[in-house]
Amino acid sequence: MIHPCAQRFAPLLVLSTLLSLSLATGAMPAAAQSGGTPVLQRIEQTGVLRIAHRESSVPFSFVADGKPYGYAIDLCLRVADALRGALRLPGLKVEFVPVTPASRIATIVDGKADLECGSTTNNRERREQVAFTIPHYIAGSRMLVKADSGIRKLGDLRGKTVVSTVGTTSLAVVRQINGSGAMQIHVVQAKDHAEAFAMVEQGKADAFVMDDVLLYGLRANARDPARYTVTDELLTIEPYAIMLSKQDAEFKRLVDKALIASIYSLDTQKLYKKWFQSPIPPHGVNLDIPMSYLLRDSFKFPSDKVAD
Repeated sequence: MIHPCAQRFAPLLVLSTLLSLSLATGAMPAAAQSGGTPVLQRIEQTGVLRIAHRESSVPFSFVADGKPYGYAIDLCLRVADALRGALRLPGLKVEFVPVTPASRIATIVDGKADLECGSTTNNRERREQVAFTIPHYIAGSRMLVKADSGIRKLGDLRGKTVVSTVGTTSLAVVRQINGSGAMQIHVVQAKDHAEAFAMVEQGKADAFVMDDVLLYGLRANARDPARYTVTDELLTIEPYAIMLSKQDAEFKRLVDKALIASIYSLDTQKLYKKWFQSPIPPHGVNLDIPMSYLLRDSFKFPSDKVAD
């Protein structure tokens, strides 16, 4: 039985059933059979799949020793493996394209990357420009503060400086909270998560509002993690998914199929344990985050449909 709270992420059973039946039959037409699809045609012509990645979205997509790593990166590499078979391109190469929260959507819309593999929330506003595949994580926005700051809830932010990352839903939430001006919050924006954390670390901001899993990752890799705490109050719920073009339904179908296959084979669940419940680069820290009931239930009937 699906937990009642998971209904906001309730997938379309018919879509899931059709996709799973398709997986069982192994039917995966190549781009040439689809009547022409822009992303797949370019991939076939160039033999390259371009994956957009983030610099500091631990543990989803980040750079260590000059190389992209992470849970979302591994999932996108599974998609690359599926495309090698579906398109009969055993030599398909992967090219990594670095993006920031501010540039990630434009990178997909402008065709500079085929998949954005990071920590991007699937919401209605973004779906006007791009498409999303199956959610691979469900996060919630919270605040990271210094442990001795006395800040534990929204009311404690009155007159404080709050930072969030440009181009994120968390920044929009902070601005909405401060909309009337009654809280007298000074809102500042950082170019990426690492810069936002550094502002709290250096005393330039009192709180960093962002998705909780990213805050836990930044705290775990800090020089002195005990100096920081992530508050309990949940501000939003954020379903993360791989982002791709709206202009190629066939490409999206193959990506959806690959990720559903990964979930049904339990490969995705193994990757979750690898990145959330085991030591990870760059410092061998174990985030020790159990899979939430929302994510477990969403994996029972995988779908790209989420509630806004």
